[in-house]
Amino acid sequence: MRDLPLPLALTARLSPVVVLACAGWALTSGPFAPAPAAAEHRTAQQDTPSGGAEASSSSTAPSSTAVPKAYASAPAPCASVAAKTIGSLVPGAKTAGKEIPSTDTKVRRTCSWNALKGYDYRWLDVSFEIMDSQAAAQKAYEDRTAEKSGGGAVPGLGDSAYSVVNLTTQDKQQTREGVVMARSSNALVVVTYNGSDFETKKAPDTDEINKGAIKAARDAVAALGNGRKG
Repeated sequence: MRDLPLPLALTARLSPVVVLACAGWALTSGPFAPAPAAAEHRTAQQDTPSGGAEASSSSTAPSSTAVPKAYASAPAPCASVAAKTIGSLVPGAKTAGKEIPSTDTKVRRTCSWNALKGYDYRWLDVSFEIMDSQAAAQKAYEDRTAEKSGGGAVPGLGDSAYSVVNLTTQDKQQTREGVVMARSSNALVVVTYNGSDFETKKAPDTDEINKGAIKAARDAVAALGNGRKG
């Protein structure tokens, strides 16, 4: 087998810094970093109602009804994605994942999985953020999706969801990364999924990355029920 000149540093947006001893290169990524390249993928556009509660028509109802928050705490992030999903998206990764330290695990938790199998590298991040109200979560969702133009809505995922895929190149090495942001009541879920091939220096197809990120996001949104109030 010929020696493969792996890059010294592969920077993928949007996840915490991880140094891989294998082949002496490093990868940096994190869920909320700015997008460095034009988005490649746009899902079918379909506006989804934000799910605000309607005021009761009863004479006893107040003129303005506050929507109670559905989730009191973030679920265990490393248990939020099915082992089968991890196996298909990050071949060779330990299904247990690695939780990223948080200053307040009740409201913010993140888990990462990564593996290099042969020359193929994959990285998956799943992050939960619990906010004080549905309105606060909706505003954060709108602000963050506005920063990542070029994507599209993901119908049927939470109260509203958005996905975007970008391609970056460093030292002739391509990395393609998909981000899915979903809101369910007062919770935000952010999934980051990226990959590279260090033999061909090409990135996986846009469709593969986008579908993989959405698949993980569906698992993660379903796991929110573990932190539901009551």
